[in-house]
Amino acid sequence: MDAPTPITPRVLRVEQAAQALGIGRSLVYDLIRSGRLRSFKVGSRRLIPATAIDDVITTLTEEAA
Repeated sequence: MDAPTPITPRVLRVEQAAQALGIGRSLVYDLIRSGRLRSFKVGSRRLIPATAIDDVITTLTEEAA
């Protein structure tokens, strides 16, 4: 019997995005409010596309240069 293939999440909750970026939740919300971190709502849940994590890292790196 083959082991199931792990599923890579395509969207992250705010807490997961904060952990992925190594920052706190409030800073994630600040990035969302400023338009630097893409997100969307499903019901009351704020979700961040996994690709948005790489995008914000690129943006912040370019701004710091």
